[in-house]
Amino acid sequence: MRAFAVLLIIALGWLQYTLWFGKNGMADYAQVSNDVQLQEEVNQGLRNRNGQMFAEIDDLRKGSAAIEERARHELGMIKEGETFYRIIDENSEG
Repeated sequence: MRAFAVLLIIALGWLQYTLWFGKNGMADYAQVSNDVQLQEEVNQGLRNRNGQMFAEIDDLRKGSAAIEERARHELGMIKEGETFYRIIDENSEG
């Protein structure tokens, strides 16, 4: 009977060791949980960025105001009859 109790204690110790420190144990679970949380944060940032991009695409498809704004800002286009003024900061170089 004493040998059986020792065997059960050894088995319990081995099971506890594998639960906490073995492959797919609690340490691995904690690490994977942290990795999943970080990836969820990254994914949320990407979802937000994609939403902004889709909104801009819809705006460009539906209205000419966004196209005009882009043309003016990125290409420096000026409407006929407008006067263009460039304001240069005193502290800027170039």
